[in-house]
Amino acid sequence: MRITSIKKRLKIYQITSILSILLTLVGFSYNVYRLEQTEINSNIRTSSFEMLKELANLEQIVYASHYEKDDKIGNPRIGWVKVGIIQDLSIISFKEKNKAVENLLKIWEKNWSLMKNDRQATNRIIKSIDEIRKEIRIVLKNLN
Repeated sequence: MRITSIKKRLKIYQITSILSILLTLVGFSYNVYRLEQTEINSNIRTSSFEMLKELANLEQIVYASHYEKDDKIGNPRIGWVKVGIIQDLSIISFKEKNKAVENLLKIWEKNWSLMKNDRQATNRIIKSIDEIRKEIRIVLKNLN
């Protein structure tokens, strides 16, 4: 009777040990997944906020060029740099090429030389900036 009692206890102990190890592995795996997801979300969030800053700077360049006719603040060469930075940051924020960012590049290429004197060119650039802002807001809302 004693040996069967010891065998039962040993079997229960072994089952408990195996379940403990399995639950530990599942918990550890989930923890690693959440940490990885948190880091990805943090990178996207940081990149998105930096992109918003660069979009605001680009918008300021466009307005300074068009409304104030200021060649120092409204320098299109600085605008080219901002467009490049926005394009680089978009890869992190959107995880893939984004049509709105590609559209900004195309619109900037066609309109940067006209923005100083042509209100429609200025409006096209500003509209493309606003489209990217909308998409950034959507990305930030959908982070988990």
